[in-house]
Amino acid sequence: MTRSSGFPPVARADASTLILGSLPGRRSIAEQQYYAHPQNAFWRIMAELFDVRGDYESRCRRLTEERIALWDVLKSSVRPGSMDASISLAAARANDFEGFFAEHPSIDLVAFNGRKAQQLFGRLVEPLEPTRDIRQVLLPSTSPAYASMALDDKLAAWRRALLRL
Repeated sequence: MTRSSGFPPVARADASTLILGSLPGRRSIAEQQYYAHPQNAFWRIMAELFDVRGDYESRCRRLTEERIALWDVLKSSVRPGSMDASISLAAARANDFEGFFAEHPSIDLVAFNGRKAQQLFGRLVEPLEPTRDIRQVLLPSTSPAYASMALDDKLAAWRRALLRL
């Protein structure tokens, strides 16, 4: 089975919020872009909250201007398809969060884009020695696979967390 690999973080040194997914899906890997699937609501939500528009580079730049970083919990794993449930835990390798948090000392909020990202972080990362107190929040997945929640409800949850209401 082929190993899927994630991307480097999209972040500036002054980032205060880190949004974590699990591992890029097939479409994202093919396009080398976070949340590339057209039915994924991530970029629509970011457009509503932070006026993130334009091509991928412009959207990423706008997020970093808002001091928001994007990354995934996993550096790599085996995942047939794009479903989070298909990620092999035995093959999962976490990203270097110790190094990331050392390079981004202003991070005070980690927002998980879905339960799988939160579970992977808890299993593979959190057991490491924490360097400081960082608030964590679970947000509804923006994935098209999570269709049981309306976009407006997802948007409201993301707004409360990221705008710190």
